[in-house]
Amino acid sequence: MASLLVSDFVKAGNKKRYILQMPDEIKILSGDKYVSLETSDHHTWLYKDVIIELKNTAKSVSVFIQSPTLSVKEVKLSWKYSIQTSTRVLGDHWERTYGDVNWQPINASKKLPWYCIEHSGNNTICFGVKTGCAAISYWQVAGNKLELSLDIRNGGNGVDLGDRELKAVEIITTKNENNENVFATVRRFCKLMCDEPKLPQQPVYGINDWYFAYGNNSAELILKHTTLLAALATNTSNKPFSVIDAGWAIKSPLLPDDCCWGDDFSRPNEKFGDMQKLAGDIKGLGMRPGIWTRPLCARHNDKSNLLAPSIPNRDNAKMPILDPTIDENIQRIKGIIETYKLWEYELVKHDYTTFDIFGRWGFEMTGSLTPGGWQFNDNKRTNAEIILHLYRSIREAAGDMYLIGCNTMSHLSAGLFELNRIGDDTSGKEWERTRKMGVNSLGFRIAQHRNFYEADGDCVGLTNEVPWKKNKQWMQLLAQSSAPLFISAQPEVVGAEQKAFIKTSFSEAAIAQTVAEPLDWLSNAFPAKWNLNGQITEFDWS
Repeated sequence: MASLLVSDFVKAGNKKRYILQMPDEIKILSGDKYVSLETSDHHTWLYKDVIIELKNTAKSVSVFIQSPTLSVKEVKLSWKYSIQTSTRVLGDHWERTYGDVNWQPINASKKLPWYCIEHSGNNTICFGVKTGCAAISYWQVAGNKLELSLDIRNGGNGVDLGDRELKAVEIITTKNENNENVFATVRRFCKLMCDEPKLPQQPVYGINDWYFAYGNNSAELILKHTTLLAALATNTSNKPFSVIDAGWAIKSPLLPDDCCWGDDFSRPNEKFGDMQKLAGDIKGLGMRPGIWTRPLCARHNDKSNLLAPSIPNRDNAKMPILDPTIDENIQRIKGIIETYKLWEYELVKHDYTTFDIFGRWGFEMTGSLTPGGWQFNDNKRTNAEIILHLYRSIREAAGDMYLIGCNTMSHLSAGLFELNRIGDDTSGKEWERTRKMGVNSLGFRIAQHRNFYEADGDCVGLTNEVPWKKNKQWMQLLAQSSAPLFISAQPEVVGAEQKAFIKTSFSEAAIAQTVAEPLDWLSNAFPAKWNLNGQITEFDWS
């Protein structure tokens, strides 16, 4: 067994032995070069006026960083570490998954965001950082070394900390105990990483128009969709949500006619009109109104000093982005969220913040999170701190409205949003995309469910382009897994069989259930064998 892990803690006389030994090496990245720090006790590490201090408790090790004059991009902690060749590892993703998370052989170049879980034989060992951290973190296992990299960039440049001390991360670890299986260990570890998840009072389920309308929606279509499926929801003590997705907001004249993105997310376009009336109409039909938004989207005529810097892959001319380090922008975003509350919406799905901040999707963040050479208006905070401030501001403005984070940093969403979209978009056009983005994401992130947030695996795109046989299975898994169930149903394809199954699925999704367990996840990237409320169920995802 690896020497790095001792135990959660064991008594040695009157002393406690801690989970982690101190690192064998610490480096910092400033400019384009890594520089090693020196230490005499492995607790305090020095280079010029840079001080990195590690403070341990019985259950964790916190990393504190001071760098008054040097701009720092990364801090890399390394431990000497031996590992069996048969070991398989599981990491997380920066934001959503993209059908690319599973148990994999050791790969020295593979970055494992937020946590690293190793399994070999009867041993499962978990290394991670607590949620809500001030550094975007990843692990790597290479040769005889375990590394934890702390990305403390501001934009694509190093952060200028000045005189303040940054508590970057709190490192924790655990191992399997009491004969628990791998899934139980991972779930317990997720619970250790997040002290206070923010969860809805009751299970969340309902409908969303995106996967049959794809932005070509209207108030009339929303009410038609709601009327159709509201009749199938029978739990009066926990009513479903009807979430209005993209397409409702007024649009920039610079955007093409077929673009559904808005320009001003406090004003509806002519197809929707009075949004408060629409919310009331949805309630009158027996559902709870929800709404989609893109918080960092700027208006096409905003002053340039409010905009985020231009970075590759992001066309600021057509879709200008607000700089989240400018307080005027944060106040505007809070005001828009508060507007939805005034309109009497009960759920807000906010989207695109990771892409809008970094100019990249999660699957593109293999080399770095964002291109180098740029920074925010305020360059004294790390990207993680900037994101947390944005998320906390949205949370504050939302009050008792539920929040769904989509394209949000997972580890920074935990404890702030009731729901988080755990994977990229499923589909109402092709089954393979739902299999990849839905089944894979749920299989490898349901361990986070109710430990970080409610893990939203995305919708059932019920259309005539996806076989009902496949959608029926995906609907069953969501409905019986305890995870949120959202259905996006093209009205024309909802026949008697579909209505009966949706009615059953809504009834199941409306009540608290045991968290589903993927039974073949160690060997199958698209788990097909599940424990659903004590019943073993096998699916055919082919």
